[in-house]
Amino acid sequence: MSNLYSYSEAFSRNLGWISENDQVIISTKKVAIAGMGGVGGHYAEVLARLGVTKFHLSDFDEFEIQNFNRQNCSGMKYLHQKKASVIRDKILDINPTAEIILFEDGLTKDNIGPFLEGCDLYLDGLDFFVLDIRCLVFKIAQNKKIPALTVAPVGMGASLIVFDKDSMSFGEHFGIKESDAIEDAAIKFLVGLTPSLKQIKYLVDKKKGNFKEKKAPSLPMGPYLCAGVAGTEALKILLQRNKIKTAPWVLHFDAYLQSYHKTYLFWGHRNLLQKIKFIIIKNILRNNSK
Repeated sequence: MSNLYSYSEAFSRNLGWISENDQVIISTKKVAIAGMGGVGGHYAEVLARLGVTKFHLSDFDEFEIQNFNRQNCSGMKYLHQKKASVIRDKILDINPTAEIILFEDGLTKDNIGPFLEGCDLYLDGLDFFVLDIRCLVFKIAQNKKIPALTVAPVGMGASLIVFDKDSMSFGEHFGIKESDAIEDAAIKFLVGLTPSLKQIKYLVDKKKGNFKEKKAPSLPMGPYLCAGVAGTEALKILLQRNKIKTAPWVLHFDAYLQSYHKTYLFWGHRNLLQKIKFIIIKNILRNNSK
């Protein structure tokens, strides 16, 4: 069937929103995506359908039943199969000429360099609680002057933060330390991702969130919204379109509340309001665990 494939025809409907020259530029770009689960698999599909042809994909995990409510390709057909290889095959089904390098041991301190090598953009699809490697990959990406973005699926919304060579660093924005307990690090990540905390307004059962046990509720809408937001921001970055709002800007769209909130987080995690929110969330989680 590959002899029936034509790149120009496959992505011809993109034209109009982007130019023919834009499509050529997109076809030359290489994107790294860490994590093929909650949001990463959706990112990979959106970018493949946008016409990106070069990918570095990392994930060590397999699809499990508890993934069925939100993850791209999760279902009985791919149960217990490697997420990275399944998403690779999906990209190749969309574009048989795509060039894909898999990192099936996941992202580690030892392979971040090769993972980011030659890439024009990094998209964060790591599990919410994978914070040590997340901090490191964003630091290295900024040192390598590679734009990097994270879009959090929070409730029925998506919250975007972009980091580049000139932005506030990931460390300054979130303030996560190696010495932090997992619960404290996760809370810092949460309040940095969503300074407005608007999603809490419609959380039905707060006891379903247990950061010590690395558990948090999720819905399918969040990852799909994130994929659209991440794909749009990726397009702007890869084509150098418009001015990108980078950290400490946080852009949070919530479909349930039909609201869009832009926050400029002065001083990042050192902002006094952030410290107060940290205490509030920690108390909520402590009370829920009783």
